[in-house]
Formats: sequence, structure tokens, C-alpha cells
Amino acid sequence: MSAFFRNATIYRLARPWDMTAEELIQALGKFAFAPTGDLERQSSGWVPPHASCGDDLVFQAQGHFLLALRIESKVMPGKAIDLAVREQAAELEEQQGYKPGRRQIKEIKERVIDEMLPRAFRQQREIRVWMDPQAGIMAIDTGTPSQCDLVVGMLAKCLDPFPLENLYVTHSPAAAMTSWLLRDFAPHGFTVDTDAELRGAGDTLATVRYQRQPLDPGDVRKHIQTGKQCTLLALTWMDKVSFVLTENLVLKRICALDVLTQQADRATQNDDERFVADFVLMAGELRGLIADLIHAHGGERLDLAQAADAAEQADAATLSDDDLYPMARELVIDTGRASISHLQRHLRIGYNRAARLLEQIEQAGIVSAMQPNGVRNVLAKEPSCA
Repeated sequence: MSAFFRNATIYRLARPWDMTAEELIQALGKFAFAPTGDLERQSSGWVPPHASCGDDLVFQAQGHFLLALRIESKVMPGKAIDLAVREQAAELEEQQGYKPGRRQIKEIKERVIDEMLPRAFRQQREIRVWMDPQAGIMAIDTGTPSQCDLVVGMLAKCLDPFPLENLYVTHSPAAAMTSWLLRDFAPHGFTVDTDAELRGAGDTLATVRYQRQPLDPGDVRKHIQTGKQCTLLALTWMDKVSFVLTENLVLKRICALDVLTQQADRATQNDDERFVADFVLMAGELRGLIADLIHAHGGERLDLAQAADAAEQADAATLSDDDLYPMARELVIDTGRASISHLQRHLRIGYNRAARLLEQIEQAGIVSAMQPNGVRNVLAKEPSCA
């Protein structure tokens, strides 16, 4: 099924959603895709999600929206860069009579990359986004946090106010999946398949993986009793969709089973009709799957989102004095990761507040500005005021 997502990182759309497809198209048009220039390593922007859309940046069917973010990057072989750097470094050594230092090597490498960029090959990939305003759900077809940050960041540039929040559930996925295996019992509508990962805590981080192998309840219990938790589990929902659930509530390796593919084949004639049927079928099934998955985790934990909103409103007048700034700064430095989703998960705050904290950390010189690939580099600890 061409329109079916392979992955789903799930977010909560703010309600009520009152933006029409036409308004969304207009908003996305401000950041439509443009190819990389001669001196650009990467560019990203919105493109029509299917050929049948013409120039429209949004595909709409039965109240569901489909978007596509295209990312274009330049490909330069690492070995070719290294060779050119060695050759220029050797020439410089001959001129100055001693080997170039680290700073000189860095400058040489940057110059080599700039020289190669206009001749570099281009490659493209697209990340699709599904919005279900009626259910208040949005999903991104990737399980990679940096790619999710790039998509969410682009949406934040287009939409004001930004209508997105993280989705929190009452029971953590790791705890829920461990409980299912320990009791040898899957929630209503779900069956456990043959892939799983059990990971230990502490210094050893011992990991047991099952691949295409039936899970023996007794064997699994022994691993859980030694302190391991389930961090990945293959499941099937309603005999319609199989997927792998991660400890971050991300769905990977989503696959429509025969009962759905046969239904789509009977209903379609040409490519455009097939795409529409696939998308409508996917959207309807994922809506039901996600609703059942939230219920299986004890329901949605709305109090966190409400608390985050209240905190943001209370701190609106003193944004520069956010009491979470020291904790956010320490988290970024200790983990070496600087992303909005990373701060959201660990500090349990909303997107807007996490974005403001990361902006303050950038202004303090601790992290770089966002690179074209959506990644920020951790540069150094906060400069001394002395």
C-alpha cells in the first residue's frame, strides 16, 4: 500500500483545529522546497505529497491531511575529502617548514568542502506527515528524533500559533510492555508477535533480543525477574496491522496485512484512485490503532500538557528567568544532545517552553544554531561571567 506509513512518531494536535486545507497550503507555501545552491550542503521544504495534488502542498481526504517535507543534501565521498586535505596539508607543510596544526587542518578541510560543493551529487528524501484534526493526532513517518525535530521545526515556522504537543500516556511503554510479557497477556485487540528486546538496567545494560522466534513465557519471565525491561515489542492489531512498538511510544516497521491490502485492491482502478483509497484506509486504521494503543497504556496523561500550558502562561512575563534553565543547561551538557524533543521528554514540558529554553542555551554559547540537517552541536559549557 503506497500511502501506508512505515513508521509513526505520534503527537497531539491542539484542539479545536480550525485551519482549512487551503489555509494550511498557504502557510506551508512560505517554506516550499527549493533545491540546494552551489554553496549549500542541505535544503528542506514542503512539496506536494502526491502527483495527483498538482502544485498543492496538502492532500486532503475525508478530513485527513497529508504533507511531505523534502530534504535535499549534497553527497561528498569522505575518502575524497580526506585525500584532498592530505594533499593540501602536504603543500602547506612544504611551504612553512612544519606540519600544519589542528586549526590549520580544520581550515583546509572547510576550504576543500567549499570547493567540492558545486560539483557534489545531490540526493533527496521525503518525510510524510499525517494530520487527523478530528482525533487531534499527528504522526510523522520516521522514528529518528533528529528528523522529527526538523519536521516539527519547519511546521513551527509555518504555523502561528503552533498547534502541537507531545503525547503522554499514563503508563510508560517500557513498563506496559514488560507487564504484558510478564503476565503473558496482550491488551484487547493486540497480539504479541515474534520480535522483542529486553534490556537490563545499571552498568551492564545486558540485552536479550528475540528475532522471528516465539517468546517463551518462562524464559521471558526469568529475564524480567533479573531486572530487565521490555524496550521493543512486535505486535499485531486486530489482525490488520503489524508493527514494532518502542519504549518511546514510536511505531516502526508498520505493515498492512492481507485483509487490508485485498480490500484496497478491490476498490481501486488507476494509480490516483489507488493512492486515495490507500491513504483513507491507512488514516482510518491508524486512528483506531493509536486510540487502542493509548487505552492500552492507561489512557492519555492530559495533566502533564495542562500543567505545561499553565507553567508557560505563568512564566510568560519572565521568559528570560525560566527556573528550568539551569536543569536544561545541565541536561544538554551532560548528555551531549541539544534538541527540543530531548528537553521535552526529560523535563516533561511543552514544545514552546522547550524551544525557548534551547534558544537561551544557544544564546549562552553552549550549543550551535540549528544546522541544515536539524542537528545542534554542543559547543562548550556556559561561558564564565568573569
